[in-house]
Amino acid sequence: MKPTGRKQLFKATALTGVLALCAMVNVFAAGPPPPSQLDNPLAVSLIVVAGALLLAIVMLGRLLINVAQIKAEREKEEKKNSIIPAKTLMVLLFCTISYISFSQNVAAPAQEAAASYGGLSAFSFYTIIGVIALEILVITAMLFSLKGLLAKEKIISVVAEEARAPKESIWKKWWAKINNFRPAHEEVDLGHDYDGIRELDNRLPPWWLYGFYICIVFAAVYLYRANVSHTAPSSQEEYFAAVAKADEEKAEYLKKAANKVDENSVTLLTDGAALGEGKKIFSSTCAPCHGPEGQGVVGPNLTDDYWLHKGGIKDIFKTIKYGVPEKGMKSWEADFSPVQLAEIASYIKSLHGTKPANPKEPQGDLYNEEAPVKDSVKVVGQAQAAN
Repeated sequence: MKPTGRKQLFKATALTGVLALCAMVNVFAAGPPPPSQLDNPLAVSLIVVAGALLLAIVMLGRLLINVAQIKAEREKEEKKNSIIPAKTLMVLLFCTISYISFSQNVAAPAQEAAASYGGLSAFSFYTIIGVIALEILVITAMLFSLKGLLAKEKIISVVAEEARAPKESIWKKWWAKINNFRPAHEEVDLGHDYDGIRELDNRLPPWWLYGFYICIVFAAVYLYRANVSHTAPSSQEEYFAAVAKADEEKAEYLKKAANKVDENSVTLLTDGAALGEGKKIFSSTCAPCHGPEGQGVVGPNLTDDYWLHKGGIKDIFKTIKYGVPEKGMKSWEADFSPVQLAEIASYIKSLHGTKPANPKEPQGDLYNEEAPVKDSVKVVGQAQAAN
């Protein structure tokens, strides 16, 4: 079974520290020099730096292991790419060890002739510098790996936060955009405060500004058309046009309303045109039974006070409309319109009291026209006005 990334990184870090210490021991174990190089201030300083870097490697390694472990729990497939492979570190360390061993074998015979750096031989100086450089390289690689892990964690946390956050509706976004709302800390305060009401100097909402601009353009176009080019109708011309249109609509309505007349809403027509139309229809249709003057032939006399089916305008209209089949009078509802039936009934009503030649004897019951009910309020008002 392959070791986990945490174990690989721990082994690589431990191996780096051990080999670094071994390299420094080999430097001072090359032979029994008469004066100890550990007493050299430069050597002590470099060893302290190397030890500090080693401590930094250990701490970064622990941190990187923890971060990688958290990352591995979320994405197990990427754990090999999220940390530094231990094999790479081991190759670097073995190359360094080989270089150190080779340098010891070559530099031992020429140790006496080598130049010194601050009291250290060239071999010792370059060996310690190489270890420090290697430690810096390892720290740099660890920092880059840690940065990559933290960046991925940040992206994941941001995406998760956005997913958890409630999505703002399109209506709210559109409303905020057209109003251009500002946070409270960005409001421009003029310093005027009256009864707790602050006077602000904020920019007007876009919808208000654009509406104002459109009104200005419309006003300019309207003034040009109405007062300069006179291509638009004036208010007086618009009034006359509206009145003419209303008259046309009224006439059309009256035509349609007239055809809605029935036995409950019919009224007596007195104008000559309506009576003339009624006479034409009566002469061609009703005269064979009632005579050309209403004196009566087969049908009853229409000029006296006696009626078989009552003599009111509504009664006559109903009789003409539905007929009296049991007495031989057909229904004329399908032959004439309601307006024509009203004209015929009004003409028959106008024959009452005339004296035609050879009138037929009365038939039916005596009919007395009901007097219209007078409004008592109007009567009292007229009496008071007369007094």
